[in-house]
Amino acid sequence: MIMSNKPKKRWGDRSDGRRIRSLDPFYFFTPYIMKTRIGSSNQIKITVEVTNMEKYINKKRSEGLKGFGALHLILAAYVRTVSQLPALNRFISGQRIYARYDIQCMMAVKKDMTIDGEETVIKAHYSPEDTVETVFEKFNTIINNTKQVKENNVESTAKILMYLPRFLIRFTVGLLKFLDYFGILPKFLLEISPFHGSFFITSMGSLGIPAIYHHLYDFGNCPAFCCYGPKYYKNEIDKNGETVRRKYMDMTFVLDERTCDGLYYAQALKKMLKYINNPDLLDTEEITVIEDVD
Repeated sequence: MIMSNKPKKRWGDRSDGRRIRSLDPFYFFTPYIMKTRIGSSNQIKITVEVTNMEKYINKKRSEGLKGFGALHLILAAYVRTVSQLPALNRFISGQRIYARYDIQCMMAVKKDMTIDGEETVIKAHYSPEDTVETVFEKFNTIINNTKQVKENNVESTAKILMYLPRFLIRFTVGLLKFLDYFGILPKFLLEISPFHGSFFITSMGSLGIPAIYHHLYDFGNCPAFCCYGPKYYKNEIDKNGETVRRKYMDMTFVLDERTCDGLYYAQALKKMLKYINNPDLLDTEEITVIEDVD
């Protein structure tokens, strides 16, 4: 593993990320021109042929990773991509660009799959050098803990706010936005916030509907939302003129375009898809960890 020296924390950095100061002036002005994440989002849909994915999933399950699935593979591919293309893990706060200290992946989960089932958001913390097994274990530990706990910190905080008068809720949210803008939101609030993180992922496959383009949130600083749908079959003509049946899965990404340019995003998506289409690389390829620019 190759790792560059981590930059030291300086004045103007946040508790969840360090300010990037060496970018071109264009990046400095962009957050002032495009002020919101929703107004700065780009959308893309990608279709993946899942033969190699399913073989890899079955292999990992046979190795003892019970319950390993497409979700864990996508997360592992994202983490590995960030290790080599770290600008994917930037975020905008207070109209400044920051590099996040770690990789934070979030997902909304239901404690039971019913219409009335309680829903909460979990957040898993990863390091760029994490392996597939580490990604799987960290995520499943949080899932299991969430199901065992009657009420987590996100739900407890929401219930407290629910009993406040509307003008106090508006004041509280406004205060949180003010603190967040200047980078002084307490660390424990950043941790329980479902709107602060690197990457939000959701599965439409479990709901039986196609992948949607999920909006980003203007509150918080999450710059990327990924959604994947159910697997489906298509009949196609191969190069020999024969009809073949192949299985596919659609993935959608909604990305904050202010954090890096289109070429960089394109390279990041291509690399992530390389790992999804050829997942054995996650086990055989040497992990090269690159730090973002100063």
